[in-house]
Amino acid sequence: MKKLGENAYPFFIDIPKDSPCSVTLQPAPGDTGKPCGVDYELKTYVSEDNDEKIHKRNSVRLAIRKVQFAPDKKGPQPTAEAQKQFLMSDKPLCLEASLDKDLYYHGETIGVNVQVTNNSSKAVKKIKISVRQFADICLFSNAQYKCPVAVFEADDQVAPSSTLCKVYQICPLLSNNKDKRGLALDGQLKHEDTNLASSTIIKEGVPKENLGIIVQYKVKVKLLLGSLGGSELSVELPVTLMHSKPVDVEPLLLNVSPTKAIENKAAAKAGDASSSAPPIDHNLISFEARNSSATPPDDIVFEDFARMRLQGIEKAQEDKSEK
Repeated sequence: MKKLGENAYPFFIDIPKDSPCSVTLQPAPGDTGKPCGVDYELKTYVSEDNDEKIHKRNSVRLAIRKVQFAPDKKGPQPTAEAQKQFLMSDKPLCLEASLDKDLYYHGETIGVNVQVTNNSSKAVKKIKISVRQFADICLFSNAQYKCPVAVFEADDQVAPSSTLCKVYQICPLLSNNKDKRGLALDGQLKHEDTNLASSTIIKEGVPKENLGIIVQYKVKVKLLLGSLGGSELSVELPVTLMHSKPVDVEPLLLNVSPTKAIENKAAAKAGDASSSAPPIDHNLISFEARNSSATPPDDIVFEDFARMRLQGIEKAQEDKSEK
């Protein structure tokens, strides 16, 4: 607060609980203009009259993004199975697949357990595993984008009257999908890299139209038989891809109203004023926490805001001196 000056005032903004998360559709390399998606912008302005028009000289815009962290409750282990019958074969080809868990964090490797029981007269020539992203656009029109974000092919063969049981590793990353148009990404702030969009948690009673862009992921396991007809057998497993909940999130800000949080913080400072070890101040717009060398990553946005403000003051002083 000292760096911002005596006329700086902290404030809180409450985003509606069921508002959509920040999601952007990746444009093609040659596309121009603003990409399609859901983003948020905080605009503050200073005026002497409520009816005064907002100009760039009296307003500041701040891009913010809303993210959703992984829930604490884990779901059931995804499993799927399928079988296929062939002519001239008494018994079918069976495929079973499962994942280690239902939820993975961004950048985490997904373990796919595959079990093939081939009782038919056909031979499996190749096994293909892919992670596909499904993005349902619920904004101006209903549309769906399907995009593979990770593909792995194994030359494992399963002869007739034999079995195969193996675990395959696959990891979906944005770095391998930079050129795919329509890929859903997490909302991006200026000068920051982003990642694949997190899975959308659909709550009961919330219309899909209010979610903006619904993102889901599925792991597909396909057996290629290599016959003339291009026979194949495949199953799909739903998987959730999200951010892990930060361990340094202050519970005070999550469970207490903004007004009560300020009152509690002021009371804590007053009670500890006589203590030899002053408390750490986690002010939301402070550049650095007292007695702490770590700076929260979100403060970089407020540092840019303060830098622009200081530059504006210096420029105004130079103009006055020239006159």
